[in-house]
Amino acid sequence: MSTENLTREEARARAELLDVASYDVTVDVTRSATTFPTRSRIRFTCAQPGAQTFVDFLGASVEAITLNGQSLDPAQHYDGARVHLPRLAAENEVVIEATGRFMNTGEGLHQFVDPVDDEVYLYTQFEVADSRRMFPVFEQPDLKASFAFTVTAPARWQVISCQPTPTPEPAGEAVVPVHPPTQDGADDSAQRAPEPIATWRFSPTPVLSSYVTALVAGAYEVVRDEVSTRDGKVVPLGLFCRASLRQYLDHDELFDITKRGFAFFETEFDLPYPFEKYDQIFTPEYNMGAMENVGAVTFNEMYVFRAKETQTRIERRALTVLHELAHMWFGNLVTMVWWDDLWLNESFAEWASTTAQAEATRWTDAWTTFATAEKAWAYRQDQLSSTHPILAPIRDLDDVAVNFDGITYAKGASVLKQLVAYVGRDAFREGLRAYFRKHAWGNTTIGDLLTELTAASGRDLSTWSSAWLETAGVNTLSAAVTTDDEGVITDASVVQTAAASHPTLRPHRLAIGLYNVRGDRLERTQHFEIDVDGPSTPVPQLAGVPMPDLLLINDDDLAYAKIRLDEGSLRTVQALPDGFAESLPRALVLGAMWDMTRDAQLPASRFVPYVLDTLAHESDSTLLRVLLSQVESTVKFYSDPATRPQAVERTAARLRGLALDAAPGSDAQLQLVTAFAKWAQAPADLDLVAELLAGTRELPGLAVDTEMRWTLLTSLAAGGRADADAIEAERQRDDTATGRERAARGLASRPTAAAKEEAWESAVVRSGLANQTVDAIAQGFGLVHDAQLLAPYVSRYHEALTGVWSQRTHAIAESIVEGFYPLALADQALLDASQRWLDAHPDEPQGLRRLVAENRDAVTRALAAQAADSAASAPQG
Repeated sequence: MSTENLTREEARARAELLDVASYDVTVDVTRSATTFPTRSRIRFTCAQPGAQTFVDFLGASVEAITLNGQSLDPAQHYDGARVHLPRLAAENEVVIEATGRFMNTGEGLHQFVDPVDDEVYLYTQFEVADSRRMFPVFEQPDLKASFAFTVTAPARWQVISCQPTPTPEPAGEAVVPVHPPTQDGADDSAQRAPEPIATWRFSPTPVLSSYVTALVAGAYEVVRDEVSTRDGKVVPLGLFCRASLRQYLDHDELFDITKRGFAFFETEFDLPYPFEKYDQIFTPEYNMGAMENVGAVTFNEMYVFRAKETQTRIERRALTVLHELAHMWFGNLVTMVWWDDLWLNESFAEWASTTAQAEATRWTDAWTTFATAEKAWAYRQDQLSSTHPILAPIRDLDDVAVNFDGITYAKGASVLKQLVAYVGRDAFREGLRAYFRKHAWGNTTIGDLLTELTAASGRDLSTWSSAWLETAGVNTLSAAVTTDDEGVITDASVVQTAAASHPTLRPHRLAIGLYNVRGDRLERTQHFEIDVDGPSTPVPQLAGVPMPDLLLINDDDLAYAKIRLDEGSLRTVQALPDGFAESLPRALVLGAMWDMTRDAQLPASRFVPYVLDTLAHESDSTLLRVLLSQVESTVKFYSDPATRPQAVERTAARLRGLALDAAPGSDAQLQLVTAFAKWAQAPADLDLVAELLAGTRELPGLAVDTEMRWTLLTSLAAGGRADADAIEAERQRDDTATGRERAARGLASRPTAAAKEEAWESAVVRSGLANQTVDAIAQGFGLVHDAQLLAPYVSRYHEALTGVWSQRTHAIAESIVEGFYPLALADQALLDASQRWLDAHPDEPQGLRRLVAENRDAVTRALAAQAADSAASAPQG
């Protein structure tokens, strides 16, 4: 195994051996366009003098190693990933001088040149184990230490780290700034005038894990504010973004959400904010949504909205702001020992941020959004062959790198929500406060939290933990009801099942709702909560009650389980697509129907018309987004291939009508026009798209702004109506980083063999493209109206896998393995090819095998749903 891949056992042994006190890290970003000198002075003790250990570093080279005053030869002691230190003393100091690489993959120290103004922007992304790409470090979460960063950079830049930014010191004479080539390959460094450089010496941090330290530097613009904490301390707040995006930064709302989060979490945790300042930086080419670096949170700059945005994205941004703020306590102040508790770190932040959003912001229906989007993600992930217990066994860094999934985030948060209900909100709060008081600045496991919750609530949580944290899979709940001739229920029970591969049946606390038709509405006429356990649970509360028009198990969404609707309930809701006044029961019914469609129990031809009927009335932005996505998946993957062309035509026509009829300027109009453009392939539909882009036809209230123009142009490109010249003209009109990514997507979406080949060659065969450009090309590559365009890539994809995984960084390899899978084919040939690869490559890295298996699972599910839809439409004899 490569020494890049730290194992849990190696980390445990190193933690038992070492106690790390401090780092002094020096970085100079002015020397080269591709690399930077980096120096770590590390002070640590060793429990067994005479033992050996290693420091982690992934970079270009190590020039010097000095251990306790003695020089070590890098050629003998550095293997490309580890600096090996022999014969340790009880007290040690090692100084490692090295050269790091600037990255364009969103890992380590990422470098970006803004094509708008040619300014350079740097930021770090260290989770899971990429602080070692910037400086030599003991890279594991339980070796906490104090970090003091010294950074040399152009004097006019903003330089940000975990501690307050100090006054920079002049660093010698002015120099010609080193400047990487711009995205079009131009290098005009020779024409640049000298400018001053400076050095920033940051004060030492409190003890932290290395993965939550940070460096951000560049010509960022800043807006400042402050917030007062419960103990009277004034915490400076900063919002940063690229200069070319400053006009779009809606700082008032972002500061408002942040301050509400401060007040909520300090009260909920009974603990003031534990750090000295709080900066939030919106950064380019970011791989994730955000990262909880201590006092210097980095966000994907997609959250700086440069065009009209949907309410679901605005709500999601608020949730992300609160999620990262929650991590300042849970994750940064108290940190997991090892990555097998990553789920607790992320799930807690999901639960806490959703709670804060529902109770402290205008998004009071945040738990409906959670049920609609996050839980659906969890259910989908939990039915893959790669599903795992929430408390997953993380053997090494390769395991955790692919574990940022729907189990770690959404299922874990769902289960935490159940735990809060099980022990009671007050007891949960008191246990949490005790946990923070006892373990501040330390490292913990899930057992430490459960100990405090047990003490606060008086409940034994060992059975709960075993059932919910240590087993995988999602249960399915349905009603078994017997009625008499008058339609009165004589006997009822809740039936619980589980997949054969994960047969655990779990205890559930859930509600049952009885709904009846009143005019054109479905009204809840009865509601009660029960405890469900085992394969069948009697429901005596239903005996003697007339069978309702809709019997809804898991009303209020208390339980984590799939639910099934009986045939009578299905007929009721399908007859009343606008029957619910409340968003949560509507989301639950639609979610149940979606699960039944994915499980080949409800044919696609029955699901799609009902959803399209609901769209005309839907006002919940997140539910609208999810439903549009589900319609796309159902028609393109789950419908009978023999009748799919007609289904596509009907769906496109219906979406066109819905888009044209949507309320002017509404969120629904924006989403429906965007969805229609993606479906447009008939000549008349493409004509409408072209007219909207050209401005020869207008829809009242529709802003044909920068993003909408790209949406419409990509539609025309995929439909064969926009060539490379048209895309280039739009790129010149929007010559920004985002515009270039949109252009790459548009070029890859053209419906020609040559365009697909060009996309494949640029992103898969050749290397060097930035991470978000690779993602944009993958999006265009998979956007096809004729799936056969991708047929030549079935074999090429599988042949490329081993090389891609071994030769690219994890972020880029994962993007390619997921993004270039020709899923649009969704046929037996693709399934067979993926299975053959898995059978023939049992020894490939588990992370790669997992992604391929998940791709295969998607095709397996699609084929079963296609068969169900075909059977439903076949003549009955």
